[in-house]
Amino acid sequence: MTRPPAPPAFDPLMELPDVRDGLNRKQRALLYCLQQTQQEMGGRNVPTIMLYGRVCEMVDISQQEFQTILNQMVGKI
Repeated sequence: MTRPPAPPAFDPLMELPDVRDGLNRKQRALLYCLQQTQQEMGGRNVPTIMLYGRVCEMVDISQQEFQTILNQMVGKI
């Protein structure tokens, strides 16, 4: 019988801001996915749920954490 995969351990490197611009890996993934999706959609607005799905493919992030990062980036804290 095989065991289910272990849950991912907390990675402190995911939370450290980069020296170049102050963004951590989750923030950078969100911005990257937003840019790629906007280009695919011809510059139109990107639905939040679509963006969340794409960010989840890159990094392990909860809905609450995603919303918090997104709100900080648009200035609504």
